[in-house]
Amino acid sequence: MQKPTLIKTDFNCIVNSDIIQGMRYEKVCKGKFVERPNRFIAKVIIDGHEETVHVKNTGRCRELLVPGAVVYMEDFDGRMGKRKMRYSLIAVEKGSLLINMDSQAPNRVVEEALEDGRIKLPGMDELAVIKRECTFEDSRFDFYVEDVKGRKGWIEVKGVTLEEDGIVRFPDAPTERGKKHILGLEKAAKMGYTCQVAFVIQMKGAKSFEPNYLTDPAFGKALQEASRNGVSVLAYDCKVTPDTLEIDGTVKVEGI
Repeated sequence: MQKPTLIKTDFNCIVNSDIIQGMRYEKVCKGKFVERPNRFIAKVIIDGHEETVHVKNTGRCRELLVPGAVVYMEDFDGRMGKRKMRYSLIAVEKGSLLINMDSQAPNRVVEEALEDGRIKLPGMDELAVIKRECTFEDSRFDFYVEDVKGRKGWIEVKGVTLEEDGIVRFPDAPTERGKKHILGLEKAAKMGYTCQVAFVIQMKGAKSFEPNYLTDPAFGKALQEASRNGVSVLAYDCKVTPDTLEIDGTVKVEGI
């Protein structure tokens, strides 16, 4: 499949024409989690020394970041630029699961899968246009797309790291921003756009996905209503290694 072209649209978009050749971290090392003083940093033992590392996920992640957990960091030694910390925490072992917890990764793997045709969007044919971070009225969505027949759509991407007995849920903490995105997609769908919310499960082996009604009932209700009003709710799991992440297959969506 030929990659979709990036063309000017009527929407305010952040345009970055770099071609993504897979989600791969340049240099990864292993460590042992100690504590998380705040949502931005963690203390990790690396090669026998305690280091302060940047956490690339501001969610709670309490079930993942437990003392003694094996974690993986991207090492920026030799390419620090304006960075203050050498390491960024990107993945964690939870029992037999390896979970990527980089909150920036889901958008990157979705874009790659859209470009090479591995993600098929309901109601759309082959994509001709993919734009990142576009504004629609008072919402900014992760992707604006057009297919070869000129049909236009919006995609919002959410990363999922919360898992229990094979069931994965979103969110792991209340999210007003997430609810706003869902309401915006519902509005766009009613106006004739093809709208999708894609939950990227940053692990392999999930049995099903469902909204986390217990943690954020308002988000769950909004997702349920949006699904009934034309918004497609999609879930994909991922192949995960310490230094790679790749969209793999669809996962059953329940509870909506």
